[in-house]
Amino acid sequence: MSVDGMDEASWEPDGADEAQPLVEMVGRQLKLWREAAGMRPAEFGAKLGYGENLIYKIERGVRIPRPEFLDKADKVLSAGGKIAAMKKDVERARYPKKVRDLTKLEAKAVELGAYGAHNMNGLLQTEDYSRALYDMRRPAYSQDEVERLVAARMARQAIFERQPLATLTFVQEEVTLTRPLGGRMVMRRQLERLLEASQLRHVEIQVMPTLREDHAGMGGELQLLKFADGTALGHWEGQLASRVISNPKEIQILELRYGIIRSQALAPRESLTLIEKVLGET
Repeated sequence: MSVDGMDEASWEPDGADEAQPLVEMVGRQLKLWREAAGMRPAEFGAKLGYGENLIYKIERGVRIPRPEFLDKADKVLSAGGKIAAMKKDVERARYPKKVRDLTKLEAKAVELGAYGAHNMNGLLQTEDYSRALYDMRRPAYSQDEVERLVAARMARQAIFERQPLATLTFVQEEVTLTRPLGGRMVMRRQLERLLEASQLRHVEIQVMPTLREDHAGMGGELQLLKFADGTALGHWEGQLASRVISNPKEIQILELRYGIIRSQALAPRESLTLIEKVLGET
């Protein structure tokens, strides 16, 4: 925990985000409850175990309170569950807007296919591997931002347990198995995670060998989402931006490319054998 407790109590909200009015409303409600209890910000913060500066920021809507902050505030202010009940309302505001939007799409998909070239697909990443990726970004993220982004990425992985099950297919470049991002132990756990995911009946993981003379994935990473009504969307993420692709002609191109990529990659069983081999050597 930092001096004012902000690392474990809150996140920075997105600047131009439709969730911002909600965050500000929660801050105003907390301030009203605090004032009604006759507590100054410093006293309130001390009872919660957080700094006065954090209390001001949350009440102004500059910080998003974590669930445990709201639970503690509810008890200290004797709110009878009224403050704790706001946890559900602020949950969606904890993550970046583009992640929330992507998560909504993934939650509705009946089929998802993804090709990853430089690192493990976000849905397959362990928490430590994800944190290592965000730690190495330049310009550097603050620790708050890193933790927020890691939490958002982990939340997306609920798709593996969603009912009804979605069919999930992944193609990973061979180099992503051997590039030791985060160090040896982080990479070992990441490879173990791949093996665990590959055992799920609704998941197929394939590896694209480096020594392929023909490769349909030279255009970069891609993700395809298919829905129960027969529609489909693509998702592309670049250096500085990401976008959802809905144009039918572009979707057709992505479907064609992904199909060829899968045909050029090792079969799931062969891929599993290769992953096990790399793990044994890591």
